[in-house]
Amino acid sequence: MKTGFVYDPIYLEHHWKGHPENKDRLIAIIQELERKGILKELVHISPRRATAQEVSLNHDPAYIQEVADFCSAGGGYLDPDTYTVPASYEVALHAVGGVLEGIDRLLNKEVDAVFCAIRPPGHHAEYAKAMGFCLFNNIAIGAHYLLQKGYERVFIVDFDAHHGNGTQRSFYEDDRVFYFSSHEYPFYPGTGSSEEKGVGRGYGFTHNEPLPAGAGDMEFDRIYGEVFPRLFYEYSPQFLLVSAGYDAHRDDPLTYLNLSTEGFGRLVESLLQNTKRLSVPVLFALEGGYNLKALSECVSLTLQKMLEA
Repeated sequence: MKTGFVYDPIYLEHHWKGHPENKDRLIAIIQELERKGILKELVHISPRRATAQEVSLNHDPAYIQEVADFCSAGGGYLDPDTYTVPASYEVALHAVGGVLEGIDRLLNKEVDAVFCAIRPPGHHAEYAKAMGFCLFNNIAIGAHYLLQKGYERVFIVDFDAHHGNGTQRSFYEDDRVFYFSSHEYPFYPGTGSSEEKGVGRGYGFTHNEPLPAGAGDMEFDRIYGEVFPRLFYEYSPQFLLVSAGYDAHRDDPLTYLNLSTEGFGRLVESLLQNTKRLSVPVLFALEGGYNLKALSECVSLTLQKMLEA
């Protein structure tokens, strides 16, 4: 696969020393990709700056302005977990713009797959609220962007160890976006039970695979080897967006799942094989992952699988 890679040093400007979601995460990823010689095989894509109007596809305009004002006043914490610094608003616009630029390159058939090495992450961000290290919901905005372009069936896979409450809520009443999540449960943010299936015309288009602490390769192999392919084929999507969080790794300091690096490789292989069979474009956007060694190795393996697919 011709694989696009979205990255820009602007993503390092959102940084709070001592916080688990900091610039060292991306630095570790880039260093590992350079060390393994993968970086030079990728098609480098510069993110664009998303407009406030594009962000408002998924967020309250008053909230967007609140984030802008809060950052320009010096930043601080928007919720107990989520910090901003003066540059964070601009960085977050470029995180959204990274996903949108990646989508455009896929739609123009310049690349076959895209990985967005972006931050801050997004899947906890709700319509008018920052949550769980997230300011704007990068993947949800990407899905709305595709709907705006006339797409009718977008599939989102979220394999972050934490449930993507913000993404689920964005499409809970919508049959045009299928939300599929595997995550530790009960755990932060408290959502994502198997009973949550959508409402109204969205009923049946949310599928959660809640996992107990300690779940690892065997459980993930079942979810991504059996459950995901069946639902993916039934839905027959036109586009796959992936919230790629690597904190389900057994060495992650913030979670209690037990997935190995090789297990992540099989998960990614399943996503890529199934998209290839249906000729569906695929875009991964970075979410969590807080052990720098595990994170960089897993992202490197993901990109290797993309290049080989």
